[in-house]
Amino acid sequence: MKLKKPKFWDYKKPNIISYILWPISFFLQIINIIKNLSSSEKKFHKIKTICVGNIYIGGTGKTTLSKKIFEILQSKNIKSCFVKKYYKDQKDEQKILENTGKLFKLYERKQSLKKAINENFKVAIFDDGLQDKSIKYDLSFVCFNDLNFIGNGMTIPSGPLRENINNIRRFDYIFLNGNMKNNQNIKNEIMKIHSAAKIFEARYIPTNLKEFDSKDKYFVFSGIGNHGTFISMLRENNLNVVEDIEFPDHYNYSQNDLSKIIKISKEKNLKILTTEKDFIRLKTNLDEIKFIKIKLEISNAENFLETLKIYE
Repeated sequence: MKLKKPKFWDYKKPNIISYILWPISFFLQIINIIKNLSSSEKKFHKIKTICVGNIYIGGTGKTTLSKKIFEILQSKNIKSCFVKKYYKDQKDEQKILENTGKLFKLYERKQSLKKAINENFKVAIFDDGLQDKSIKYDLSFVCFNDLNFIGNGMTIPSGPLRENINNIRRFDYIFLNGNMKNNQNIKNEIMKIHSAAKIFEARYIPTNLKEFDSKDKYFVFSGIGNHGTFISMLRENNLNVVEDIEFPDHYNYSQNDLSKIIKISKEKNLKILTTEKDFIRLKTNLDEIKFIKIKLEISNAENFLETLKIYE
């Protein structure tokens, strides 16, 4: 059973629940430190590696950015592939990557990388893996969503962070993905921690808007890491979202869930919209449900391309 992300994770400051859970968070961080000390990063010289990861858990745009990097490298005729650790509950993201290019998805990222080398790929793009200390990546991007950034700033389970935010000092490149609402404040916070960081900004852009009528009224549902950003994007593009429902990330929809969604939409005379990731997880294709495709538009694209030139 999947659970929604706790609301208190995204409060501006920790609340009493966060502090009650803090001893568990502290214990888990100690375990991670010990685990990292005992592991050794391996450099793979026969292939270049790019890791697109996060510190805030879920909804930061890793997969969308991974696709963007792949498209850029492919346009330069650089043979590239994706690597993603296999998780049974992430078949939606796996499918999206497979629809874009070659994906290696074994339980161990190192084994996937060895397969990529054997098939003569020049660059491997890792969707997630920032906390995997078995591989020394050539280039790493830390993604944040500009709606939530670091939430209450605490680590799991007190907050939404996989590791302490001060650890961004280990990374030179940071991505702010979303609708570019609060970026200057976030950049100021990042620079206080890591003044040498290079910050890139990207906006989610729907690519199939012509399929939808702005005069219609919509009922929107999603089970993604950041439902709020999706709703904001739709409204900024003049789609009239009248009602919406948020499900847990990577949620597997039952027939009963879909029946309820369709019933509500018919009762209120609303068209149904969801994300591409959610549509992939539907066990049956329903004519009543349509999905929005999105891409990332990088605002400081020239600087980003300069970063990727090391692979040419």
